[in-house]
Parts: sequence; structure tokens; C-alpha cells
Amino acid sequence: MGISRATTEKVRERADIEDVVNDYVPLKKKGQNLWACCPFHNEKSPSFSVSPAKQIYKCFGCGKAGDPIQFVMDIEGLGFGEAIKHLAVKYGIEVEEDHASTPEDIQAYNEKESLYIALNFAKDFFVQNLQTEEGRAIGLSYFKERGFSQSIIEKFDLGYTLDGWDHLLKAAKAAGHSEEILLKAGLILQKEGDQTRVYDRFRGRVTFTIHNLGGKPIGFGARILTQDKKQPKYINSPETDVYHKSDVLYGMFQAKKSIREKDNCYLVEGYTDVVSLHLSGIENVVASSGTSLTENQIKLIKRFTDNVTVLFDGDSAGIKASLRGIDMLLEGGLNVKAVVFPDGDDPDSYSRKVGSQAFTDYLEKNAQDFIAFKIGLHADEASNDPIKRADLIKQVVSSLSKIADPIIRSVYVRQSASLLEIEEEIIQVELNKIILKVQKDQYFRDQRDDETQETPFENFLPTKEEGISFSSQLEAQEREMIRMLVNYGFEMVSEELSVCEYLLQETQELVFETPVFTKILKLYQEALANKILPHPQHFLTSQDIEVRNEIITLISPKHEISKLWEERHKIFTATEADDLAKSIYENILRLKRKVLKKMLNETLLKIKEAETNKESNESMDNFIKVYMELNRFLVDINKQLGIVISN
Repeated sequence: MGISRATTEKVRERADIEDVVNDYVPLKKKGQNLWACCPFHNEKSPSFSVSPAKQIYKCFGCGKAGDPIQFVMDIEGLGFGEAIKHLAVKYGIEVEEDHASTPEDIQAYNEKESLYIALNFAKDFFVQNLQTEEGRAIGLSYFKERGFSQSIIEKFDLGYTLDGWDHLLKAAKAAGHSEEILLKAGLILQKEGDQTRVYDRFRGRVTFTIHNLGGKPIGFGARILTQDKKQPKYINSPETDVYHKSDVLYGMFQAKKSIREKDNCYLVEGYTDVVSLHLSGIENVVASSGTSLTENQIKLIKRFTDNVTVLFDGDSAGIKASLRGIDMLLEGGLNVKAVVFPDGDDPDSYSRKVGSQAFTDYLEKNAQDFIAFKIGLHADEASNDPIKRADLIKQVVSSLSKIADPIIRSVYVRQSASLLEIEEEIIQVELNKIILKVQKDQYFRDQRDDETQETPFENFLPTKEEGISFSSQLEAQEREMIRMLVNYGFEMVSEELSVCEYLLQETQELVFETPVFTKILKLYQEALANKILPHPQHFLTSQDIEVRNEIITLISPKHEISKLWEERHKIFTATEADDLAKSIYENILRLKRKVLKKMLNETLLKIKEAETNKESNESMDNFIKVYMELNRFLVDINKQLGIVISN
């Protein structure tokens, strides 16, 4: 069941784009808008613009754009309904359900909600098990031995699963949860070969609840406490409709605020490492939970910071096996540091051994950038072995090639040359080889992709205008016309005529070829038919995300002239709004000119085909007459625009 339109509208009315974005990134005022480095991609110069007046955001680097709801969807990885609920909580709005949903919508919504409810029931059940006789003796005793306080146990929803086949199954069924939902949630299993026999997945283990970014339980990790070698030390929830391992980092819900504040994320391997660091007062920490890092997990970190410090156990063999993760972090645009603990220790054991303050001091003192870390890791074995030394240099160069920022890369090249005692030029030459190969491979991949796509017919038509296809030129001019309509349609070009009336009258015989502009034009005309003269915000409520994104692009100026600069230099620049009638008139002429040029080339092609096919003189004459008439219109428009065509 979906969220009611009334709730959505209340959220739209209350949610302020500046307020929402400021929860995630600091904004600075420049001109009429607010600016920041984009939270969705790596950049040094701010290209992320927030317009309080228009209640939108737009990144001119990566293209992300939207309203407050879309921003929450992008930054938190939530669906539309979840984003509405998130903002409703922020602004104290009661969420009402939509009773007009289709049966299919209701079924899909109910099933997903049932999964969340069942998982939350399981979380509460596991937590409560710590207070049973078995739970206190085994589960709670284990947590206390590790120094976990009651507040930490509650913070992470730590629990215990009773040692039996169906404790959770019986309790869940008694509470009204079906076997089907419990199976889909990954909480129970069917016996192999006997689908009528089901039993608990987690038995006789302590549990670590895995939360999504909104704090809902979506899965569990469970650790066995006995020495049974036939059983794996950890078992985890399977993939479900609400839990996708490659998208989740353990502890991110508890850590995201601190990661933003500290502008750094500590990355560890296991559940207990995360909990132990919180005990030491370090909350900006997440775990990959023993699995290899994924691209989506790296993107998740990058939403909150550009800086990662990887904490390694004191095991050189294990460290070397994990180095691929550092290269992936570099490729993901993150700045990477590393800390290695003394041999035999991991973050959990070392924090318990030395205490909170000493542990914090150790992290600060021993964090080193990835180049120094990687070289130091192999320094001893490579010092007297030319082959291993050459291999180390290749590994370092390979890592450097993952860094997209050329300035950062050049700094590391210089540092690497110094640490490896090798000429900087040699490293740069090898690095350039790798980068060139990557670029060439990408070029040929793009070429192959282009060959598999249907090429628009217009791209083959002749043009003198800088080799740009007529289809691209026409799309650009259609965009300009729609931009003028959306931004100024409600303005008046005279006492009796609005901009939208003038534009629509002058272009009513034209057929727009770009689908998104056709959709916007249709929405505009529908609004007028309902006696609504639409402002830009009218289109931001559209359910069509392509329309919303295009509207945001159309109403977001990339550059803004500083009023202070104008006043200081006494240079005042004219804008299109200063003489709106002239701007609109010239825009219409340019659009008609592009349409005429396209029609001229199509007619010319028909003439050539008629010559080849030896069609009748009458057909040929008709084509020529059409061509000459179109050309006459084009010459007239060129004169009005002041365009001189050289032969």
C-alpha cells in the first residue's frame, strides 16, 4: 500500500531544500544560490548548486538533480515512499496510506513491509533471548567478556539465538508471521529433500543485526561460540528483497553522522571490530563483514566522505591478499590511508588490550598514506632482490593509475620515486603507458557500443555547421524553446499577450522530435487547458523522472554574474530577460531555421534519389520547387537574424 497523495503534498510543502541538503553537506552562498562540492562524485571545486527560490539542487559535474525528495532518495539510497517517510519523520508529518492503490501495488507493498516486520520481530526476539537463562549464560556472557556495555548492546541490537531447531519459528508463527515470509526473509530454512520440514537458520549463536541506512533490520550475522569445527564460525542472512550484501556495510547506520562530521571513514573487516571501536569512542567505522569490497559499497562510503582509513590485522599474508581493496577505493575516487596493528592483533583485540585513549592515539600516529603503506609492506623482501623490486614498482604504478585526479596522482608519483629511490620520469613513463592503454581500451569499447546502436538518419545528412549532426542541432534548439517556455511562459510580452501564448502560436505547426521535450510541451498544454499558467515548480511534481531532471537542467543557470563585480567595475551586462520580446522572437526564428535546414537536406536527398531512379520530370520539378521555396524562407530568416552565409 502506497503513501497517500495528501502526505506527499504535505512533505513537498514542508521540506526545504537548503535544510535537507545541509544535513549532509555544508552549503556556502554565492549569488542567489548555495554551492558545495557534490556529495555524489569526487570533485575539488564546487559544482553542486542549491536554489532555495526554486527548491531544487543540480550538480553541473555529474548531472544529479532534483527536489528535496529526490535528494533524500539519491543520498540515502531510498525509494520514493521511503524518502517520503524519512522526510515526514524529519518534519513531524503523520504518514497516511493511499487506499486507492491497485491490488498489485498493495500486494507488493505488503510483502515488502511484511519482510521488514518479520525481521524486526526476529531482532527483538534475539535481543530478548539475552535475558533468558541460556542467553545470559552464553550470549550475554560472551559480550561482557569482550567488554561490550549494555548501551553498546542496545545500540547495535546485539542478541542471541537459542540452541534449538525452531524457537524463532514457533514464536514468529504465534505472532502471526507466515512461513512464506519467514523463508523470504532468510530467517528459516527448508530441509533438503523435504519441503514440509522447516527450521531456524540461526541456532545457538550470538547475533549482530544488520541495518539499512534508515535503521531498519534487514539481515543478521551470527557467530558460533563453541569449538565445533563442522560448523562455520559465522553464518549470514542470504540475499533477500530487502537485503543486498553488495550494497550494505555493517555499522553504516550508526556511523554515517560521525563519518560526515569527522570527514573520514575507518574500514574494518568484522562485526566485533565495529562494536569495539564504538566502545573506544570511535564511531566513524564500518565493516565489509569479511567479504570483498564492492563498487556499490565504495559508492556508499563516498556519499559521506572522500577519505578512508583501512585498518588491517597484524598479519602480513592477510594484508597482501587484501590490497586489491585499496586499489578499488582509489579507483572509486577516495583518498586512502592504512593502519596496521601489531602482529597477532586485530582492531577488536588491540582496543581491548590497550584501552580507548591509547587505541585512538595509535590510529592517529600510525595512519600512513597508501603509497608509503604499500612500499613499506614489501620493502624488506624487495631490497636485495631486483626481480621483487621491479615487481613492487609495477604494483605501485598500477595503484597510481587508479587515481583519477591528475594533481593528486602527480604528488604520489613524486613521493613514490623518493621512497623507491628511482627516477620520477621512469614511474611517469610506465604510468602513462597504463593510462594510455586504459583510454584506448575504453575508446574501442565505445566504438563497439556505437556500432551496435541504431544511428539516427539525420546524422548522415550534410552540414556545414562544425560537423554537428542536424539531429543534435535541432535538439539543442528545441531545448532552448522549451527552456524559454518553462522559465518565462508566465511573463507578458505585451499588455495582452503572454510569452507562452506567443511561443505556442508561433510554433504550433512544428513537431518536436526530442521525446522529453514533446512530453514537457504536452504537460504545459494540459495545464493551460485546466486554466493553470504553470511556473517551473509545476513540473517538478511530475511522476516522470526524465521530465523532472530535464526541467531542473532548464531552470538551473550554471553561471551567475556577481552584482558586486558589476558595481565595482561599472560594467552591467544585458540578460535575455531585459528584452524578453526580442529574446523570444529570435529563439523562435532559430528553431524554425533548424527545422528548415533539416527539411532542405531531406528534400535534396529526395532530388538525388529521383535522379538515381530516373523518375519523371514532373516529380523532379516538384522536388526542386519545394527546395527553392524552403530556401527562400531560410534566406529570409537568416536576414532577420543577421546571419551571413558565405559561398
